Amino acid sequence: MPVLDTAALLHWPVERLLGGIVAHSQLEELRRLSPQRAMLIESIELEWMSMGTGDAESAAANTGDLPRLSPVDLEILALALGTGQKLYTDDYSLQNVCRSLNHPFESVSNKKSKQQWSWELRCIGCRASKKADSQEEQECDICGSPMKVKRSRK
Repeated sequence: MPVLDTAALLHWPVERLLGGIVAHSQLEELRRLSPQRAMLIESIELEWMSMGTGDAESAAANTGDLPRLSPVDLEILALALGTGQKLYTDDYSLQNVCRSLNHPFESVSNKKSKQQWSWELRCIGCRASKKADSQEEQECDICGSPMKVKRSRK
């Protein structure tokens, strides 16, 4: 039984969704994005689950992807990690976290990410960079300009 991101719930045919694992929090997201699709999704056979997101948050923090993930994304990631099932998602940040953990994932309708990403803080003034320990923007130690979170150029 695969874990399905909201993109799969929105775009896949109903037959392909049957038996999938989904988070309770996705239903509200579906209702907001497509009320009619949400009614259809509620009527089919899915495994609705909830799971604590602590491990998912830690894994996302380690890759630097935590600020890019919504609470729903974190719950979906927690389900995939907790059940050990493949995650179907178009979200590149979720794919990045899965790749870092060697957890199986596939894309829904977009191209699958090709490589692991890392993040750094880069100064907008002098272009100095340092590892992003957190995703909070800081001032540069060299010139005092703001540092922005950017994908590492490695």
